[in-house]
Amino acid sequence: MTKRAPNRSDHLRSAVAQEAARLMAEHGIQDYLVAKRKAAERYGVMEGAFLPKNTEIEAALRSHQRLFGGAQHERNLQEQRSTALQAMLLLEKFEPRLVGAVLNGSATEYTDIQLHVFSDSPEAITLHLLDQRFDYEVFERRVRMTTERVIAVPSVRFELGEETVEAFVFSRDGIRQAPISPVDGKPMRRASRQEVLQLQDDAAS
Repeated sequence: MTKRAPNRSDHLRSAVAQEAARLMAEHGIQDYLVAKRKAAERYGVMEGAFLPKNTEIEAALRSHQRLFGGAQHERNLQEQRSTALQAMLLLEKFEPRLVGAVLNGSATEYTDIQLHVFSDSPEAITLHLLDQRFDYEVFERRVRMTTERVIAVPSVRFELGEETVEAFVFSRDGIRQAPISPVDGKPMRRASRQEVLQLQDDAAS
């Protein structure tokens, strides 16, 4: 079967994806939609057909990191995962799971560490942080559980070393169903502390 030659739409989509990836890598934008809109503005793109999917932006971001980040990107990622392990140990009784860019390897130096923790009382998380003498900020994050169901999840943000950690608090039974990833629309990958340790071991070998 003959491959279709790229047309103007393909080239524009690629250009917008690459610019969105550059903005995320170099300017600390963590939201795919924000990066996509800014990149589209630069190219004067208004039509949806010319806008890349989040998966295309993530692929462009990984390419950007391989091309420009190299060993430094790998060092940054290992440091972020090391801090994530510390945060998971801190929140161990809430069964923490690492999610997002630090887990999948597409994190930039500006990416926050994101954890899912599980408790039927969100206040238990903040009381625990108080007991451990951590300052924190409480906020809410809307997450999509299915194509039709979006929920507001109580969340806590705190600093650990040089990194910012965001812990999203799901109910205890929420550990059985991961929300949908904003990148590919599939259930988010969640990793236990043991799985993150294995990632670190694999990277070191």
